[in-house]
Amino acid sequence: MDLRNQAIELFRTGVAAAEPGPAVAAALERRADQLEKARRVIVIAFGKAACAMTGAALPLIGGKLHRAVAVTNAENAILIDGAEVITAGHPLPDQRSVDGGYAIESLARSAEPGDLVLVLVSGGGSALVCAPAAGILLADKIALNDALIRSGADIREINTVRQHFSRLKGGRLAQLASRAEILALIVSDVPGDDVRLVASGPTASPYASLTQARSVLSKYRVDPRFEQTLVSTDISISGALCDRAENVVVVSNRISLESLTATALRSGFHVIKASDWLSGKVCDAARKFHSFALEHAHHQGPVAIVAGGEPTVEVSGTGKGGRNQELALRFALANEAKAIRRSWVFLSGGTDGRDGPTDAAGGIVDAGSIYWMRDFGEDPAVLLGNNDSYVALATSGDLLMTGATGTNVADLQILLMQ
Repeated sequence: MDLRNQAIELFRTGVAAAEPGPAVAAALERRADQLEKARRVIVIAFGKAACAMTGAALPLIGGKLHRAVAVTNAENAILIDGAEVITAGHPLPDQRSVDGGYAIESLARSAEPGDLVLVLVSGGGSALVCAPAAGILLADKIALNDALIRSGADIREINTVRQHFSRLKGGRLAQLASRAEILALIVSDVPGDDVRLVASGPTASPYASLTQARSVLSKYRVDPRFEQTLVSTDISISGALCDRAENVVVVSNRISLESLTATALRSGFHVIKASDWLSGKVCDAARKFHSFALEHAHHQGPVAIVAGGEPTVEVSGTGKGGRNQELALRFALANEAKAIRRSWVFLSGGTDGRDGPTDAAGGIVDAGSIYWMRDFGEDPAVLLGNNDSYVALATSGDLLMTGATGTNVADLQILLMQ
């Protein structure tokens, strides 16, 4: 198998390790007594893995089920017997996201003493479920989300702000259902698997204060009106109520990275981890990853350098792309300036199968990628300057296409050298 196909297979291995259904089933099987003691079980699921998680949970709940609602994006929506499935907007919320928010809010309020509220949380939930705080319009939430995504802010900073504009995020969902027992099973797409950050922490204590949220808005020069609005959105959250919720991470980027690493080792690669969490600006991440590759290119035999994470892109152009596509394109350009003197392929892909507002999961490049772009009449540097990495990689045949995967544990990066 050539390096390109080996990289794709390793990526698929990492994605498969993040399959949420089996993880949810295993977690609930360990909590059979908890399910048995519950008077009723209410299921609230949202995120890109909502349907997979709900489908795995319902057979184990049986006759205890009171009602189940799952909110997800169009690519991952499937019919689930016994559950209401709501398709909503991503990466930007829409009116369907508001409908999903109201459905979840109503279901959480219906919880009574003796009930178990099973909350199934996965990445993408912040946009898919939209419950604007009082005085905030959907148009405001869309504008805020768009500004934050395009600003270059990382996921911690984005969710620091999001929590203060919602009736559900930052522990508020747990507060609504506080009369019942709450168990949250979480597919983590954030650094350190911090449950306060996944989908903006609906069942965990708030991640940050109003002052910190204002600092993020100021740092990235987001419309000043949002800073002014923050004053009126402050909703008191009881830490004690949030602490009553049990938050359990069942799948994460770390697990995916460990799985693909083990597979690479069995395939005869010398495996080196470049980072526990690749973050920061995508331009810096590409430069550092390429420099790291140059440092380790002397190793004898096949070498695999791996990482997971979620770098950020500051969007200033009008092109089409995503952080993984831009990372791959920047890596290829960096290698043109200072070449790795052996056969190599570099892959960067989103485990959800969708990189930014495109149908690609990311990009996979090699030493010939830049040549092919130019041979077909495109200037990769000009395309990059317009945030048009999709066109650049499409030209060279280097888009990573997987389709929706039903999970989301951030991104995986794989460099193979032979």
